[in-house]
Amino acid sequence: MQNFRNYYEILGIPQGATLEEIKQTYRKLARQYHPDLNPGDKAAEERFKTLSEAYEVLSDPDRRSQYEDYSRFWKQQGFRKQRHTDADFSEWDDFNNFVDQLLNRHQGKAAATKPRTQADDPFEPNKRKTTYTVKSRPARRDAEADLTVPLERAYSGGHERIRLEDGRSLEVNMPAGMVTGQRIRLRGQGLGGGDLYLKIFVEPHPLFQLQDDDIVCRIPLSPSEAILGSQIEVPTLDGPVKMVIPPGVQPGQKLRLAGKGYPMLEGDRGDQIVEIAIAIPTVLDPEEKALYQELYAIESFDPRANLPL
Repeated sequence: MQNFRNYYEILGIPQGATLEEIKQTYRKLARQYHPDLNPGDKAAEERFKTLSEAYEVLSDPDRRSQYEDYSRFWKQQGFRKQRHTDADFSEWDDFNNFVDQLLNRHQGKAAATKPRTQADDPFEPNKRKTTYTVKSRPARRDAEADLTVPLERAYSGGHERIRLEDGRSLEVNMPAGMVTGQRIRLRGQGLGGGDLYLKIFVEPHPLFQLQDDDIVCRIPLSPSEAILGSQIEVPTLDGPVKMVIPPGVQPGQKLRLAGKGYPMLEGDRGDQIVEIAIAIPTVLDPEEKALYQELYAIESFDPRANLPL
């Protein structure tokens, strides 16, 4: 029999390997030989194709069973006859033809197939023989993958390149306003034309935190900015904006930048909540220290006047 390929040897696994062992082994080898990681290497490309074919057969219980029956029928090395079968695989004396039908690769080519005639019939009169029919299964399957993105990318969306567990690399156009736990459906990007479902994880940000549709950040002020009031620049996901700080603002007080939060489903946006912190300088030059001493000498404010004693 021509062109036989031992898929167990190709993946380097025993014939009794579990489905999980098959998946783990394939993922490791697929990453090693993927064409994107070996540009211009034809040998790696062919190796990747063979690995993918082996995985497509062995990861499906029905296909795996048919492949092993076929292998035993032709008494291939390592495939000892373990159970009785009267299946006849003689129609597929070329292994490639068997795999093409097993993986449903002949769709649309029926017109080119030579019809069988009575003269071609291998059966003899009065001799009982059962022909094994390879079941065709639809190759179309949905797939799932995780996508972790920084907050800025989740907010703006746009083109993102992702690598899937089956070794494929895709560039997809992601929507704006993604949130952790969201599932995004990409039509036709699954296996064999199925759909791909991406589960989104948004990385924590060192400054911004999401609270529903609002973005919360903590902004420090100097003592003089807090006491006298000022106009400062506040970072937002759209870039810095000017914000007026009222005189006498208190630590922990929250100010609001309307419409600078996260996109909502209705097309509107939440707000950005700015929580005030007071930053105390630890190093002063002589002139600054003298001014603080002068202020201390004349100030009437007593921060401990209302302690609950």
